[in-house]
Amino acid sequence: MFTLPFSAWIGNAAAVLCGRFGEVTRRAREVGCSRQTLYDQAQKVQDALERPTQKQFLRLLHEKERLERENQQLFEWLAQTTDFPKPKQQEFSATASAMGLSLTQIAVLLGIVMGAAAAPSRTTIGRWVEAACQKASAVLEVLDRACRPLVLALCLDEIFFHQKPVLVGVEPASMAWVIGQRAHDRSGQTWLETLRPWDHLESAVADAGSGLQSGLKQLNGLRASEPQAPQIDVGLDIFHIKKEALPVLIRQWKSAETLWEQAEAADRVVVHCRTQGQNACAAAAQARAAWTKATTAFHAVCALEAVWQRAEAALTVFREDGTLNDRATAEAALAAVVELLPGAAWAKVRRMLSDERTLTFLDRLHRQLLSACPDETLRGELVQLCWLRRQQQANPNDSLWESRLALQKLLCQRLSPNWSEAYRAVVRVIRAVVRASSLVECMNSVIRMQQARHRFLSQPLLDLKRLHWNCRPFREGRRRGQSPYQHLNLPLPTPNWWTLLNIDPQFLAEKLSSQ
Repeated sequence: MFTLPFSAWIGNAAAVLCGRFGEVTRRAREVGCSRQTLYDQAQKVQDALERPTQKQFLRLLHEKERLERENQQLFEWLAQTTDFPKPKQQEFSATASAMGLSLTQIAVLLGIVMGAAAAPSRTTIGRWVEAACQKASAVLEVLDRACRPLVLALCLDEIFFHQKPVLVGVEPASMAWVIGQRAHDRSGQTWLETLRPWDHLESAVADAGSGLQSGLKQLNGLRASEPQAPQIDVGLDIFHIKKEALPVLIRQWKSAETLWEQAEAADRVVVHCRTQGQNACAAAAQARAAWTKATTAFHAVCALEAVWQRAEAALTVFREDGTLNDRATAEAALAAVVELLPGAAWAKVRRMLSDERTLTFLDRLHRQLLSACPDETLRGELVQLCWLRRQQQANPNDSLWESRLALQKLLCQRLSPNWSEAYRAVVRVIRAVVRASSLVECMNSVIRMQQARHRFLSQPLLDLKRLHWNCRPFREGRRRGQSPYQHLNLPLPTPNWWTLLNIDPQFLAEKLSSQ
């Protein structure tokens, strides 16, 4: 049977599909077949071109499977990613800046999350942070006005940022950072202008800095002419008193240790002389003299440390027997301590211990306890119960404290049927005792994060950090789970700091005034 080659089929198909009139007849004569054969071959060639071959089909099938696997992987990656639109990028940038990260670090982190091509530039991040800082200043102006009736006590101090003071005030019960003001100096007038708006302030604890104490004194002088304004109880910071005393003790201990080492060295000289068969009388005399000096210095330092422990005991709330400390007893103990702290090294400590403001916390404590529980007998037993509970918590495996605690509860029940309510009031007063302004050091650690990475801390950026701190919930401790503003009982429309930052200040003021 005669079979045409496949190339002839293509020529026949071309004659049928693309040839002029009469081309099919001419082509049929050339190849020696009928015109119908040409039409059939043209149809088969056309069908072959339109249908994929088996190899093409397999290739397309493999491509389809590859694309399906790739899509599945992309969907899995998408499920693990977070939607990161522009508002979220702005929130991330502002939060990171408030926590102390620099703009470069924020840009690096956004580049990791979003990819280098999609991440915003450092300049864009700077504009976002600057806008957030300006909003924070406007929002804090409203929030500070709302906080003034709620702030009755403050811990005050200065923090220096590249030799420029930042005036800081922290409410001790809530740890709300209510004052964070950059200033040109720390004079009394500067502190006066900073504290004057806080017209409900009743108590302030600060170090003995002349500017800060002058500002508080001037403020009390202004309030003396206003019958409704309370006088501020100014207390000296116990933390700073200890900070001044401990280095003196450490230096004297080091001096005593040096004398002790010299005495040991003198003993080694005596042993060496005797080992070498030399006369050791002179060396032994020197060793005895060295040991006399060392033991004298050692006993002197031990005596000084015991004296300082007496001073620390006089500055506590409870005495060793569980009764409350009072000004008369504490002043007598401190006066005796001052007489036993000799030399110029202890001069500053002696001045602080002799200052009447050192024991202001005891005066305030007794006044508040009298208001919380007027019955003197019941008040004393409730104070004893509070002390016993603290001892039992410190020694949970000691059954003696549990027995004493149970007996004290029975005694309080006999004295008053409403003893539990009075006890809670007494505990609130004792817990609110503030003896030190070291809470400001917490803000110091927050600001130092910024100082480590920046040469300049602007007031708006300081406001941004302050707003973030006051809205940030504590993660541990007895305040955990709530933010400083919540502990201060400030009725915020939202606990979220970013939402609060973007609220219109006028609307926020109306919202707070209506509650």
